[in-house]
Amino acid sequence: MRFKIFIFVCNLIIPAIMLFFGVKFTKHGPKNINGIYGYRTSMSMKSKETWEFAHQYSGMLWIKLGFIILIISIIFSVLVFTSDDVVQGIIEVILVTIQTIALIVSIFSVEKELKKNFDKNGNIRN
Repeated sequence: MRFKIFIFVCNLIIPAIMLFFGVKFTKHGPKNINGIYGYRTSMSMKSKETWEFAHQYSGMLWIKLGFIILIISIIFSVLVFTSDDVVQGIIEVILVTIQTIALIVSIFSVEKELKKNFDKNGNIRN
């Protein structure tokens, strides 16, 4: 029983992190471009404007995705909670895979928006 609870809680880590950083980036993203903390890609680090845009956009996206994934994860985890360990394990692996894919796909979405709104040097497109 404790293991099932542990697995349930672990399954909520990715959406919880997405929600936490989504809120953090939209309200108080890193002020300065740095290589340690924040949404760090070559495009997001081109200028102060791209840096701020990337954090604002990724923050909003992670809030939406994190919330959706959290709800889906809770529903499926609760539904399989009383199942045998093999079924629960398979469902939890599928959920974590979907969570990870959503996190990775969000990067492509942010990069697409950066390229749509900024030129290759980080200047705002008119």
